[in-house]
Amino acid sequence: MPILPQAAFKAPFWQFNGHLQTIIPSLFRKVDFTYRERERLELPDGDFVDLDWQRTGNNKLVIITHGLEGDSTRHYVTGMAKLFSQNGFDALGWNCRSCSGELNRLPRFYHHGYAGDLRLMIDHSIRKYGYEEIVLIGFSMGGSLSLRAVAEFPDEVPAQVKKVIGFSVPCDLLSSVKILSQSINKIYSSRFLRKLGEKIKAKSKIYPDLISYEGYEKIKHFADFDNRYTAPLHGFNDAYEFYSQASVKPLLKNIRIPSLIVQARNDSFLTPECMCEEIIAEHPFLFLETTEHGGHCGFMVRGSAYSWAELRALDWALH
Repeated sequence: MPILPQAAFKAPFWQFNGHLQTIIPSLFRKVDFTYRERERLELPDGDFVDLDWQRTGNNKLVIITHGLEGDSTRHYVTGMAKLFSQNGFDALGWNCRSCSGELNRLPRFYHHGYAGDLRLMIDHSIRKYGYEEIVLIGFSMGGSLSLRAVAEFPDEVPAQVKKVIGFSVPCDLLSSVKILSQSINKIYSSRFLRKLGEKIKAKSKIYPDLISYEGYEKIKHFADFDNRYTAPLHGFNDAYEFYSQASVKPLLKNIRIPSLIVQARNDSFLTPECMCEEIIAEHPFLFLETTEHGGHCGFMVRGSAYSWAELRALDWALH
């Protein structure tokens, strides 16, 4: 479909660049919302994921997927869950393996290229709770997973899945890794690697023959981490094979469900390759909407309890 006109969203004046538009919401935005229940979903491989529910008996469900080293309590997840639950949807904020506050059981973790858990969750929601309409929404890595969930095996997507929305999506993983390795973005990569390192340290005590924490302090870039841990733990030869196979961009052509990708032009995590304009311009179900402002998973609106991303997602889901 034609690429949508650039949205008129503008960040609060005190968030005058992409870094502030990313960091301020992440650190200071609070959403008055609490899930009603947590459900543990046992997985076929012996692992588990934890699902946080806001169920009030609706037949429509929004499934929200967090970003790398996020969880269901991140502001962009709870804000989305609150808004949708006030507008005729049940809401599910799920936690990727090891992200719910409890380490997962297996040596493997989660990653950009594996949407199998999300597909199981979709099937579980339909089978157990009978939802008739499902909208998938994801942020950053969660956007990749949401798009992959419907792109990887398009013939197997349940009819109940009606729309997909991805915000701040690193569609081209290698280019995002490269830009995050730049010194100007060290604040982000250092935070991710620190949080991942805590899990690696814990896993190394459970699986000392498979995972070593020794020398972790020398890892300064994602490529080093992914070469040492992500690739071998998840069946890739090296980090670059992982980036190639885990990028959702090559799969977008398979999508058969109306899907919206929203990218901020000042997002420090994204490159022009992540816009996928050449694919989307010729695709019957894909839409791209860009904003000048927003940062990475930010999109705060001055004086509003909801972000622009949350309001935009609801509008897309309902129309």
